[in-house]
Amino acid sequence: MKIVHTIADLRAQLSPFQRPAFVATMGNLHDGHIALVNQARPLGDATVVSIFVNRLQFAPHEDFDTYPRTWEADCDRLQAAGCDVLFAPRETDLYPEPQTYKMHPPAELADILEGHFRPGFFIGVSTVVMKLFSCVFAGKSGGIALFGKKDYQQLMIVRRMVQQFALPIEIVAGETLRAADGLALSSRNGYLTTQERAEAVQLSKALKALGEAVRSAGVANSAKREKLETEAMQALAARGWQPDYLSVRRRADLLPPSSAAPEPLVVLGAAKLGTTRLIDNLEL
Repeated sequence: MKIVHTIADLRAQLSPFQRPAFVATMGNLHDGHIALVNQARPLGDATVVSIFVNRLQFAPHEDFDTYPRTWEADCDRLQAAGCDVLFAPRETDLYPEPQTYKMHPPAELADILEGHFRPGFFIGVSTVVMKLFSCVFAGKSGGIALFGKKDYQQLMIVRRMVQQFALPIEIVAGETLRAADGLALSSRNGYLTTQERAEAVQLSKALKALGEAVRSAGVANSAKREKLETEAMQALAARGWQPDYLSVRRRADLLPPSSAAPEPLVVLGAAKLGTTRLIDNLEL
């Protein structure tokens, strides 16, 4: 595995290849990240992983400075997974000057759910992803980028961005990996105390119960659906959580379902347990 830090060195390392398969991460890797690397490996002619904690997507009160950084363990895991190139830029490598040009995804997709509770988050995500794409895929005939379904809204925003800018990149989704009890794997799970870790699975259970309740009640009944969503949040709050949202949405555009006709749905949730904010989703 080759480790590079500058954009010039990355492009030189990838010059023999025409169709890289790329996984963008912020490090502190877990089995979900490694599953994406394993999924990527047979899809391209070089497997590329980036590790970069992107300041642009953190609000001032969020955990940029304390976000877990586990460099040596990450390198060992990527080496074992068959990663060909690890791109680990410093901030001055990726942002040599203030990043005043930024990607602004459409408000109807980016300012709901996560975007409502983390204003500007998807601007930071879209900007760094576009910049990473320009680093990895410049001069290539095409390529593949893999993103996990756990960050469902992020996956949709990146897909739309690639589509609208006609980038020669195929976006491939990776399924959410879960612990044996059902908790979605996340770098932030490491913040949980032993007691919180035992409780954390209640978020995925609440999403599953909400999805089943809404399907039974009928998705076209908006008043009933909203009542069930409120009750699900209240039930989590009664267990000591601070929920931001639990909501059933259409997979196509993340808007509330509006028809009794069958359509693919997803139930999404975000809630804080102690000081740790967790997100999850389940496709129905």
